[in-house]
Amino acid sequence: MLSSSSLDTLFTKARSHKGWLDKEITSEQILQIYNLLKFAPTAGNCCPARFTFIQSEEAKRRLKPTLDSGNVDKAMHAPAVVIISYDSEFYNKLPYLAPHYDAKSGYEGKEMKIKFAGEFNSALQGAYFIMAARSIGLDCCPMLGFSKEKLNQEFFPEEKNISTFICAIGYGDESKLQNRAPRLDFNEACSIL
Repeated sequence: MLSSSSLDTLFTKARSHKGWLDKEITSEQILQIYNLLKFAPTAGNCCPARFTFIQSEEAKRRLKPTLDSGNVDKAMHAPAVVIISYDSEFYNKLPYLAPHYDAKSGYEGKEMKIKFAGEFNSALQGAYFIMAARSIGLDCCPMLGFSKEKLNQEFFPEEKNISTFICAIGYGDESKLQNRAPRLDFNEACSIL
């Protein structure tokens, strides 16, 4: 079992940060995040998520018009914003990713199945992205407040990748946090049958 300190880092003391310290993240950290998150479970090991790291000022200028006004500062001041998207042709990698059976034929030409699998599994992989970033000492701010249509046109004009959500990462400024909002108790959210 993980130590209490590790559980605090990943869960109980982790927060969604909206303000950031002026401290960059490195390419090595980005690689470390991916090398952890790639082990996320996905249906049939389909691994549809793609991660686009927005770090340069030019890339942030391209991102800014796609953001809802409430997310502009959160994203523009973060060391990086990651677009978690899914590859709408992820099934082409299945002969490599799922060599034990003909998984590719189960998706080819099935647009709704591709969309459902892409959205669901890239969200799972995105959740693992957050946990991986936290596990190496970074803070996160996942967001849905953006125009998916504008963002997809700007960053994925070939229409192959489709955004799921975005996530700012860096070193959170704890002085800008509000008191933690409550969560539901076990009996309000869970049942055992």
